[in-house]
Amino acid sequence: MDDRRPAADHPGTADLAPALRPLARSPLYEAIAERLLSHVVQSDLQVGDRLPGERDLAQRLGVSRTTVRQAIVALQTQGIVEVRHGGGTFLRELDPTSGPLAKVVDRRNRLPAVLEARRALEIPIAALAAERRTDDDLTAIEAGLGLMRGQVEAGEIGLEGDGAFHEAVTEAAHNPVLADLMDRLRESVAETRGESLSQRGRPPRSLADHQTIADAIVAGDASAAADAMRAHLDHVADLRLFEIYPAQPVGETPKDAR
Repeated sequence: MDDRRPAADHPGTADLAPALRPLARSPLYEAIAERLLSHVVQSDLQVGDRLPGERDLAQRLGVSRTTVRQAIVALQTQGIVEVRHGGGTFLRELDPTSGPLAKVVDRRNRLPAVLEARRALEIPIAALAAERRTDDDLTAIEAGLGLMRGQVEAGEIGLEGDGAFHEAVTEAAHNPVLADLMDRLRESVAETRGESLSQRGRPPRSLADHQTIADAIVAGDASAAADAMRAHLDHVADLRLFEIYPAQPVGETPKDAR
């Protein structure tokens, strides 16, 4: 998600809280197409293997069947999958060293390092937010929570609200250096959120984590806010999404290295 700050000469937007700034983002089907590629890598699928059905994918990813269909068409156009009328969707090409699949593999390989950076920055940010938040900050944090809650209740993954919440917490810390560092990591951090929230059942659990963080910030309890953010990031890390290939028995060479 690319949440660019509005230009200073754009009337009426420069002073908006982060949760209220306009959000520019890629079409949802593109994110779902990348999730399908992640499934291919994560499940060690081979050329000719069948992908899950359209209805199953829609339920797993919390999106409409139309969005899933658009994602499949995008992959079909790139020659990665083949759609057989009445027969399903099958993997047509598998080259993890080039094209869209290489991008997914590279990004997923970087996710653990991005998570380490999030721990280093967001835990102290949460503590500072509890100590320094203003009424306006609390309003922005609640707005982010409300946005995510509405999206999750509507069956969406809540990515936009998730980002708005975390940005509001960052602003509440009132530390321009930490805010700048988070801004530099914006795209990479958005990817970890997207990966996490795309996991089945994850959006409502993430929303609950956010509520716990917000409660601690409202209470002005820096220690509780740091602990809540740490627990939230632990939950993000405790997912299979960081496994690029299935675990290999000790002494066995991974398939991609053969």
